[in-house]
Amino acid sequence: MEQAPTQALTDALCKVAEDRDKRAFAQLFEYFAPKIKRFGIKQFANEALAMELVQETLTTVWRKAHLYHPDKGAATTWVYTVMRNASFDALRKMKSNKEEHISEEIWPLFQEEQSTDSDFQDHLQSKQIQDHISKLPPAQQEVVKGVYFQEMSQEQLAEHLSIPVGTVKSRLRLALQKLRAEIGDSND
Repeated sequence: MEQAPTQALTDALCKVAEDRDKRAFAQLFEYFAPKIKRFGIKQFANEALAMELVQETLTTVWRKAHLYHPDKGAATTWVYTVMRNASFDALRKMKSNKEEHISEEIWPLFQEEQSTDSDFQDHLQSKQIQDHISKLPPAQQEVVKGVYFQEMSQEQLAEHLSIPVGTVKSRLRLALQKLRAEIGDSND
């Protein structure tokens, strides 16, 4: 099932959701585990952490498959969203950083069909996201890019820009509100 069509993945995920079908889950596991592992190795540069990401993601898929709705997006998008959330959780634990990570609120608004690992990478930094960000005022663009693309903490970014942390937080909050409104309008 390495090059499984989108419909086969959707059917398998629906069988897991409705009937707790172990064969269907095995198909999902066979298809997604290598892709999630590759992403985890790139993300963490550590095979053990990558395998933990595979386990956490696919365990969550098994437990929460009933939350998947095929009419709202492709199975690959849903599984990669679960993976992304598990990855964020792991990064938070690794950094033991108590900052707010508002990105979880913005990325799920993009419902693109994902069929390969490289498509998932495109999902995170797609042209569409860049276009929406480019419509923000320059000060807000700078904060969004610093926090989400350069992976700087709000404190690091404030120091880098020589502005108060509160200003970074305000600009980020305003930017995310504008992005949510812009993305919501374009998805309607």
